[in-house]
Amino acid sequence: MICPCSGMPPGADYDNCCRPALDAETWPTTAEALMRSRYTAFARGNEDHLFRTWHAKTRPRDIGLDSDTVWLGLEIMDTTDGLETDETGTVHFRATCRDNLGEHTLEENSAFVRRAGRWVYLDALE
Repeated sequence: MICPCSGMPPGADYDNCCRPALDAETWPTTAEALMRSRYTAFARGNEDHLFRTWHAKTRPRDIGLDSDTVWLGLEIMDTTDGLETDETGTVHFRATCRDNLGEHTLEENSAFVRRAGRWVYLDALE
């Protein structure tokens, strides 16, 4: 089964892509890898991963995943910095989902920072 994030590298299966991060066995080493693991956490309903990878200053009290939302695909549009040696990075992505109102596309340019040596999601850039 290809990972919900489409795989990193492309086509990688869940066990060799996002599962180790979602199971807290490893921590993603780049901002893009963290973005992919967070998308997969939304797709698989893993609030724990979303909570621990969200910066404490911007994280909501309740992640509030909607069990009626089905995540259909992720496309990484662009990245800026966010590599293993960087302290900040951005990931521009499009995610497609379906809920009881129909199909939707979420497009966001996300900011990531290192905190205690680990990548965390900070916020959406305007």
